[in-house]
Amino acid sequence: MLADIILPGSGGDREAHDPERVLGEVLHAVREHLGMDVAFISQFIDGRRVFRCVDAASPTAAVRVGGADPLDDSYCLRVVDGRLPELIRDASLFEEALTLPVTRTLPVGAHLSVPLRLLDGSVYGTFCCFSALPDLSLSDRDLATMRVFAEFTARHLDSEIARRRDHETIRARVQRLMDENLFTLVFQPIYLTRERRVTGYEFFTRFNCEPQRSPDLWFEEAGRVGLQKALELAVISQALDHLSEIPDDIYLALNVSPETLLGDELHTLLAGQPLNQLVLEITEHVLVSDYACILLSLTLLRAKGLRIAVDDAGSGYANFRHILELKPDIIKLDMSITQYVDSDREARALAAALIGFATETGTTVVAEGVETQAQLEVLSKLQVNCVQGYLLGRPVEFGQLAD
Repeated sequence: MLADIILPGSGGDREAHDPERVLGEVLHAVREHLGMDVAFISQFIDGRRVFRCVDAASPTAAVRVGGADPLDDSYCLRVVDGRLPELIRDASLFEEALTLPVTRTLPVGAHLSVPLRLLDGSVYGTFCCFSALPDLSLSDRDLATMRVFAEFTARHLDSEIARRRDHETIRARVQRLMDENLFTLVFQPIYLTRERRVTGYEFFTRFNCEPQRSPDLWFEEAGRVGLQKALELAVISQALDHLSEIPDDIYLALNVSPETLLGDELHTLLAGQPLNQLVLEITEHVLVSDYACILLSLTLLRAKGLRIAVDDAGSGYANFRHILELKPDIIKLDMSITQYVDSDREARALAAALIGFATETGTTVVAEGVETQAQLEVLSKLQVNCVQGYLLGRPVEFGQLAD
């Protein structure tokens, strides 16, 4: 139903905004109120009348969702062009109606139909209902009710068409940046705290196209049109091209969402790579619905040396849940804690607690966002394993890492 204007997306999106359900309820209310056999919304497409939404008293009704017939043979066209009135109490009294075979074959007794006009003035189709028997009790007030519901339906359709147009625009924009590689990668070093030696690199994506905005917004937008996985895989693939140039004792951290992690595409991409040099950072900031599937997906990869990191630890409940469920090899201490670790007792206590937890579980802690010497000194005293931030090295293109 309404397949041409429904936006693709997650189940949650459909529950929050479901045009099929809304318009189905409208049709049902109208049909019940007027005592008709069938109510439907039609769309005019290339000379055909397509039934987009139907509510019928009988499951065996001849009008079905997705069905179509020639527009020239319909009541709908004749109502729109004025050959038939919007309110017909008894179709047998109208010579024009009797020229239509459906008047006798359905049959059509009473009929109400209102054109659905969009904001741009075009006719989308019609909002109709009919019964097999004539109904002389139908009044202009009933027609007025139909017009009110038709106006609501037209505005609803306008909204859905605009949503789909926006969806297609966004999808085309994201697809273009992937097709034309309109992004670059920058790499930031991760240091062992005591030795002050590079132990890993994390890469970040920079998008070289309009609109100019932060990478997280690009990935969020890609997710809204079903392209987040494709975009993640595109940037990961580019990052892996540099892996052979990284020394064997230095790892490369790849940011990946649970959706991408569960797909076969990532496993294919990682096949043949030196997994002992790779760390997957789980980037989801909400509760994962099925940790068992993620753990199963990771089992073989971890057995071959791949390590797992939980990003932004300490920034919310979801991250603590990730730590307990995923049992990561690395915990990334969120910069919201790091930036206050030298000045705020609570931040320092939380950092100490996470470092203590990691020590007990044999997990490595990387403190993100280290920007001052004071922060570094406190983290060193807390015995954090690794540090990362502008104080030690800014993200740069791969060729600049050795400079």
